[in-house]
Amino acid sequence: MTFIEELKWRGLVKDVTDPEGLEERLKNPVTVYCGFDPTASSLHVGHLQQILLLKRYQKAGHRPIALCGGFTGMIGDPRPTTERKLLTHEEVLYNAECIKNQLSRFLSFEGENAAVMENNNSWLDGMTLLDFLRDYGKLFNVAYMINKDTIRSRLDKGISYTEFSYTILQAIDWLSLFRKYHCEIQIGGSDQWGNLTSGMELIRKTEGENVKVFGITSPLITKSDGSKFGKSEGKNVWLDPERTSAYEFYQFWLNTPDTDIVDYLRRLSFRTPEEIMELADKVQNEPEKREAQKALAEELTEMVHGKEGLEEALKITKVLFGGDIRELNPAEIRIALKDAVSTEIADHTELIDAMIQCGSVKSRREARDILRNGILVNGEKVFDEHFDLNREMAFDHSFVTLRKGKKNYFILTF
Repeated sequence: MTFIEELKWRGLVKDVTDPEGLEERLKNPVTVYCGFDPTASSLHVGHLQQILLLKRYQKAGHRPIALCGGFTGMIGDPRPTTERKLLTHEEVLYNAECIKNQLSRFLSFEGENAAVMENNNSWLDGMTLLDFLRDYGKLFNVAYMINKDTIRSRLDKGISYTEFSYTILQAIDWLSLFRKYHCEIQIGGSDQWGNLTSGMELIRKTEGENVKVFGITSPLITKSDGSKFGKSEGKNVWLDPERTSAYEFYQFWLNTPDTDIVDYLRRLSFRTPEEIMELADKVQNEPEKREAQKALAEELTEMVHGKEGLEEALKITKVLFGGDIRELNPAEIRIALKDAVSTEIADHTELIDAMIQCGSVKSRREARDILRNGILVNGEKVFDEHFDLNREMAFDHSFVTLRKGKKNYFILTF
């Protein structure tokens, strides 16, 4: 199986400008780039497919360029429906630096095919309006641009000239990287096809008809139930540990439905096709073991959060689903119970009053019924309704945990 054949098997190829030519070119080392717009200070799991594609090219002996759109990020690639919120130059440059650091965790910057990190602010920031119009605008036919899917879909509702010009700026990016690094391949999601072909056209017109470059897109990841990939309970799953903990990240993948997991393994795992098909068989024959979900969750969590992050995620998971919460330190407990109901109580509050205050029960009678079988306070079973909750017994002298049943946790802060 050739490199491109494996990409096809993994579902990572949608459109290619010249399939035969690309396959031939990939027989020797080549430079390939993918762009990332810094619209936030962190990338999220929706970006993983393209990040890992760059990593795949590097592992195959090619040189990857990760381009951070420090300039184009102030405009934004046209959305299907509405204009993007414009960011300040300072916001975008800050975001670009954060993203550079994140991308450096995935790619190797040493060796013969060492990765390159670039920022298009380097060549676009100093460009004058006259340069833009004379050197580049003159080469783009408006009718050609309007036929791009991302632009045509917005014509009825309206699109600003700012976003309309984005495809020209991205084309200039590829031309700049071609001239500086002889970058012959651009990759991107299927929504980037119009921008890729614009870049090819610009290179052909400026560098000559005999120059050969290639564009290749991959299908966007979707969920089988139709909901948006990359969100957990409506929130983005970030690659920044400060925004999404290793535990939350691990749980996101662990909770992948059986209908989606094999597709995600093909696209995002670096396991061999044989190993993935073995896991696919287990999804069919032993779905209750969730071995495919565990395999992907462990691989991606270690890749994004490191070995220590994976160990923390596994430790918290084990404790929350059947272990003793006292095995966790206070910081780990806060991570584990981030979404638990939190209620302030006074020092030396009786247990039955605390149960009512935090909403774990609706009445004193219900509380007494539960206490006949006991409730877990900081991991210890307590039966006494007058049990004293105080700072001395609290984790970090600041909070106590209650567990009602197997999964219902409450945090009581003093």
